[in-house]
Amino acid sequence: MRGARSGQGAAPAQWVLIAPEAAIDSPKTPDSEPLFTKLRNPSTGEATLYLFNSGAQQLFEVKAFHEERRSWFIGQTVQQDGRLLFVTPMDPLFLILYYLIKADKEQGKFQPLDQVVLDSEYPSCPLLLKCADVKQYIQHVTEEKEIGSQKFHKYSQEKTLKWLKKKVNQTVKALKSNNISVGERVLASTFINSKQITDAQEDYVRYAHGLISEYIPEDLSKELLKYLGLPELRSPAPEPPVKKRKLSDVPVEPQEDYTKFNSDNLKTKKANTKMSAAQKALAKVDKSGMKSISAFFSSKPKTSK
Repeated sequence: MRGARSGQGAAPAQWVLIAPEAAIDSPKTPDSEPLFTKLRNPSTGEATLYLFNSGAQQLFEVKAFHEERRSWFIGQTVQQDGRLLFVTPMDPLFLILYYLIKADKEQGKFQPLDQVVLDSEYPSCPLLLKCADVKQYIQHVTEEKEIGSQKFHKYSQEKTLKWLKKKVNQTVKALKSNNISVGERVLASTFINSKQITDAQEDYVRYAHGLISEYIPEDLSKELLKYLGLPELRSPAPEPPVKKRKLSDVPVEPQEDYTKFNSDNLKTKKANTKMSAAQKALAKVDKSGMKSISAFFSSKPKTSK
């Protein structure tokens, strides 16, 4: 893709991407061309790349497949940026929801949307309100009051959970219609024993919940899990550690008479042992006049002068 702006007032650049036609339609006016821009990720709050189509009528999520030392040959030129971008449609309410929750925590009152969806770090943020049908569907996540000709909104968790449940059900339907098996993926993502999951429908709902949770804050994801009636998965209990024998202060009573190993008993036992034929023959030898071997190593007695 060539000519899309990247950020406010940036020069046109070039990328290789896979995108639906709606994302790269020709602009109707010179200042309404498609725009790559960074917005706050609704789940993490970190900077993430998105694409507004011509006139900012639709929001698209941008995912990049990147490998080191990779380039593209385009015509007679080499594209140094070897990334492959995947562009898919995204509901802008997910990003707006982040600001609604933030405003509710900080102020907790009804406000005009253009005062809620503001971010000094992301100047393209107000473009979310220009997306088609946002003002129509904002009622799915907010309470609304109208004073005169102006509308005021306030985050509603009850409405939001109901809306998110519909998103989960739509995702489950899409997974089934495309014959996508999710059982093993649920097991792999939760690191649990396969015996703990037997209901295939629960697998689909749980997997869909995981996909939706990538676009909402963690606290809301936990509330949605409860709202869906899904039990919390727990890893199998670890094997109990081998018990170590405790040391006791109580004296240990001997199980047998260890006094039999005393020196006197050992001498008696040694005397009673059977002698070999060589030992018997040596015992009969006349040892008179013989010195013991230890006498050769004893000190000599001093002679008197």
